[in-house]
Amino acid sequence: MQFVEPRYQDLALINVIPSVVSRLTDEEPVIDLPRARQYVVLLVDGLGWHQLLEHGDHAETMAPAMVGAARLTCSVPSTTATSLTSLGTGVPTGEHGVAGYTFLEPSVGRVINALTWDGGPSDIASFAQTPTIFQRLASIGRPSAAVTLDRFAGSALTRIAFAGTTHFPVSAEGDPDHFASLVTDALLASDVVYCYERMLDHDGHGYGVGSWQWLDRLASVDDMVARLVDLLPEGVCLLVTGDHGMVNVPQESRLVVEEEPRLAGYTALGGEPRFRHIYSDDPGATAWAWGSVLGERAAVLRREEAIEAGWFGPQVTSMSEARIGDVVAAMTADHAAMSVGTPGEFSLVGMHGSLTAAEMEVPLLVFGGVR
Repeated sequence: MQFVEPRYQDLALINVIPSVVSRLTDEEPVIDLPRARQYVVLLVDGLGWHQLLEHGDHAETMAPAMVGAARLTCSVPSTTATSLTSLGTGVPTGEHGVAGYTFLEPSVGRVINALTWDGGPSDIASFAQTPTIFQRLASIGRPSAAVTLDRFAGSALTRIAFAGTTHFPVSAEGDPDHFASLVTDALLASDVVYCYERMLDHDGHGYGVGSWQWLDRLASVDDMVARLVDLLPEGVCLLVTGDHGMVNVPQESRLVVEEEPRLAGYTALGGEPRFRHIYSDDPGATAWAWGSVLGERAAVLRREEAIEAGWFGPQVTSMSEARIGDVVAAMTADHAAMSVGTPGEFSLVGMHGSLTAAEMEVPLLVFGGVR
């Protein structure tokens, strides 16, 4: 079993924007970034280190930047809601509390979806545990902006991870000129601009990493990066990173939880196929059952064991701890634990969430700035 442990102390996604802030305030950054007057941070959903390295011939702008690039780890689990919150708050999962794609939220007594906020509490301010870095920037007179889809404005995840930014809505998704124009407009009054591109992940889920659809999308993302590099003013540093990588999961590697009687007995099931949160009144028995059935297909840990292993960071608040499964199952290789309770996942080809290198490691590509 080969897992990549999160490097929260240095080369991790949580340290990207804090390092930007350090450069802007003449302090020593955790990640050695170039000096610049302003910074643009583009997060490409699903842009993993290993996927870009393997398919660099479809990314003529990004691939050369891999030389000398920092190899970062995302947070655990390696999923969008968790990683975006880690990026925006600068703290690991255990401190911000967005414990995965779905998880049990004790304040409402049900499993909620962190992306759509389906079932989530209405009191988002009480759910969030830490201010965003953008709020901290605003407090010192450093304005920031977010260039994301128009429908993301005011969403729960935006409020938890990117509060404090001025929103520049993307209305023509996939149009590099439109996107670059919004970024340059945002730079007129912002020291830091966060941008988000989601379609590489979308095509990875739908068609798989390496499919012609995914490769075409990678080339389109590369065109967008090239357009930004061409248009950004002197003195602006562009940082391109991802929130996780992805693993293609064949049908023969999929186990359906509800079809295995020995996995029954849990009270709720969260997470996603590559990383399951399992809630139980008898965690010991549940861990034994899941470990016995999954064997080498997963690392099955009780909550306290996963916390002790540092998966969720050096500090785990009581609120965050309550959202983590009593038992967690992190899948190895290309295995997945599917659930009929979330039927949409059966159509997925590419998946993520676990701690394999293909999922955990993301690039930090640097364009511009001064060393």
